[in-house]
Order: sequence, then C-alpha cells, then structure tokens
Amino acid sequence: MTAYAVAHMRQVTPGPQIVQYLQKIDATLEPFGGRFIVHGGDVEVIENSWPGFLIVIEFPDRDHVRGWYHSPAYQEILALRTGNSQSDVVFADGVLHPHKATDVLE
Repeated sequence: MTAYAVAHMRQVTPGPQIVQYLQKIDATLEPFGGRFIVHGGDVEVIENSWPGFLIVIEFPDRDHVRGWYHSPAYQEILALRTGNSQSDVVFADGVLHPHKATDVLE
C-alpha cells in the first residue's frame, strides 16, 4: 500500500544549509522509490491557519518510507533541515481504492 512522508514546515531559516539539503534530498529518495507529490508552494487556507509549507513525498509502501528516512544517505543530511527549521513529520499509509469515508468505521 502506498505510504507518504508528510511534513508541515512551520518555519524555515533560509541559508546555505537549507540549500544544501534541497540539493541532496532527491538522491536519497531515488533508491526507495520516493517522489514529491507536494513541495511547498501556495496553499489556500480554508479553515483556521496554516503557517509554513506542506511537503508530501510518496513511496511504494511504509517499509520504503522508513528505509529512506533511516538510510545513511538521508541521516547524513537530516541535520541540515532540523537545525534550520521547525517542522512536524509523520508517515501515513494511503488507502486502497475504491475507498469510502465509512471504511474507517470497520
């Protein structure tokens, strides 16, 4: 089942370390089948507030997303992000299709 790494980047300090992180992250995703679905950009806030940026990276399954995050290549650049931003990161599974809202009740 498809899985996602989702980050809410509430605050980012621009600078050379964030640039270096952005220059290196793509190579860490490739071996695990990761690809950006949402990467910052404009969000339209409909309810409450949304400070910051949304990042969504798709992977073939939860094992791949965990493998990427814990890989030596990603761990090598992780501090470039965490030292220069405030963010929340979660892993989430996609749904099997067809899917209805009531499926979560089962």
